[in-house]
Amino acid sequence: MKPFVINRNGRLVFPANVLTELDFSVLDTLEQFTEVIARDFEAKAPTGSDILARVESNAYPSRYELLRDLGQNLYWVNRYSMTMFDKRPTRWRDLPRSNPHVFLPVLTPWEDSVRKVAAVADAYHRLPATWDPGTEDRIFGLLFDVFRHRRHQATELSAVKPTVAQFLAAPGALTVVLPGHDPDYPIFGIDEILECHEDVPELEALMRWAMVLHDQYPWDRSKAELRPATQIGDDDFVVALHPRNREVAAFIDRVTGRRGPGTPRLAGFRPAPARKPVRPYPPVRVREAFPIRPKLEALAIVRGEHVCDNVDVIRNASFSWSPMTAAEIAAKTGIERRRYTGRDLADLALDAARAALDHSGRTPEEIGAVLVSTCTSDQLIPSIACWLSGQLGLWQTHASFDLVAACAGLPYGLAEAVRLLQEVNRPVLLICAEKFSDKIGSVRTSRMIFGDGAAALLVTPAGPGAACDVDVVQTYASGPWSEVSSIIWPNPAFDNDVTVYGPEVRALVQRYLAQMLDELRTQTDPDDPGRSLLDGIELIVPHQANKTMVVDLAREAGFSVDQLYFNISRMGNVSAASIPIALFDAIRDGVLDRPMRVFAPGFGAGAVGGYAVLRVDPAIAAPEVIGSDVLPAVSSAAGDDSVAASRSMTTTTEDMRVAFGE
Repeated sequence: MKPFVINRNGRLVFPANVLTELDFSVLDTLEQFTEVIARDFEAKAPTGSDILARVESNAYPSRYELLRDLGQNLYWVNRYSMTMFDKRPTRWRDLPRSNPHVFLPVLTPWEDSVRKVAAVADAYHRLPATWDPGTEDRIFGLLFDVFRHRRHQATELSAVKPTVAQFLAAPGALTVVLPGHDPDYPIFGIDEILECHEDVPELEALMRWAMVLHDQYPWDRSKAELRPATQIGDDDFVVALHPRNREVAAFIDRVTGRRGPGTPRLAGFRPAPARKPVRPYPPVRVREAFPIRPKLEALAIVRGEHVCDNVDVIRNASFSWSPMTAAEIAAKTGIERRRYTGRDLADLALDAARAALDHSGRTPEEIGAVLVSTCTSDQLIPSIACWLSGQLGLWQTHASFDLVAACAGLPYGLAEAVRLLQEVNRPVLLICAEKFSDKIGSVRTSRMIFGDGAAALLVTPAGPGAACDVDVVQTYASGPWSEVSSIIWPNPAFDNDVTVYGPEVRALVQRYLAQMLDELRTQTDPDDPGRSLLDGIELIVPHQANKTMVVDLAREAGFSVDQLYFNISRMGNVSAASIPIALFDAIRDGVLDRPMRVFAPGFGAGAVGGYAVLRVDPAIAAPEVIGSDVLPAVSSAAGDDSVAASRSMTTTTEDMRVAFGE
């Protein structure tokens, strides 16, 4: 897990974006590691020669672009030492010669260094300031001090360094030598890095980069030299490299043959070609399939307590990202802010469950089953559902279990709740809850998209003659292997962070939406057999993932923009919780202002998909609890979507047209 922190300035900080720690326990081979390094450190970083060429061609419009290139270059220069080793200046006479886990960097002198250093210094002073001359000067001072005192080529570095014995056995090999060393040489502590505060978000990110890079050289850099072993005196200091932890040491042992290689993950794995089912799976028409009709009795939600807007994302820009502004994130994703929580996922789920029970007037002993739809639980035993059952005081249920259906969590959960209702003939509590904020790391696509939140639905027997609130449920899973693996967590190739492969996600969404709409066209309306179920839809509340794609397909089916509701701009993608939170917000915003038939489609990780056609009464929305404030489910208050003002953010047709680029 890679949680965010709230610093003393009240700002979100993502340490994983600057501190470059990798989980070596998930890397089996040197090739895997070098692929990670190439993607995260090399793909975006310019070499010294690249920077020189850009300076000489006047390619830098202002100082910011040059500072950014310097920072990315220096992360690339330190790509192996930062990820694998602690640097410990050690007196030559005290350096162990036979320890297999003490290494020395073997380096090649930096070519054309004087020209490159002079060109960067001249360019910086000639270029205009971008935002804040003082802050930019401080950042440049830190970065340039590291850049100009670099002694070695960066293109020829090897991932695994030689041991001291191997260095001594290599005539002419050069390593870093210091004539002396101050163990109290000033560095930035982790608190200083996290507490960094600048008015310009891009400069705040760069300042953190500069502080981290400064700390890579905790010695007087101006006196460092490259020397062979024959020219190192007993009282000289060398920079000894020690593995950062046991996982790094074990990885080095694996790839150098000192320990067996182990069994590669998915050895011999070959996915079979995907074949369509022998016949389609028909949607479940609930009134016809089941004698006990479901009623939606309560809907309660809990949002993450911290607002992470696009400016926060930019303040935490990782060195592996391409430049992007807050406005560009909004234009690309349709998201302006998302919610994060510092609480446990189970705590969010518990608060939502309690609020739903309170709103319905039900007591725990009435509940027959507890279902939790989530794909981000790090608690397997007991399941979140079983834990909730105990916390709520349920002596016994017919079933309490978790469902992993990702962004189709609501339709999957409702389908299972309706089935269980037939067995227990008593209320079923369905909770959809996700916490992504500590599983994203430095993956920009995931950081821009995902958020945290929970929702609870109480599904109860409708009683004789009562309306049925769930007309149709449908669920799907699987497809081509590329779509099944379009969203992965944990993903060893991305340091076990949530990873999204965009083109594959788009393919599965298009496939499922087309299938869903075809089914709605061919299904008759249970209340009016003379028309299709599609014609009976009054409002579409889709999984909050890709507005533009959903809108385009909905238009093809004959829907108008006014029939679609989105809250993704202020909540992001909350996977299983996204549809029920959007339903709640549609009630709060006055869009769902009377009992309406709602089409709620979801699709996502694992190539899962599904939908529900629901009758939603605004009365099911429970008061929202944020901190110590109880907010009404429907409010006309205006304001920004902050914790204090989150009670009202109305989505209008014009807002959606702007978001869709019309």
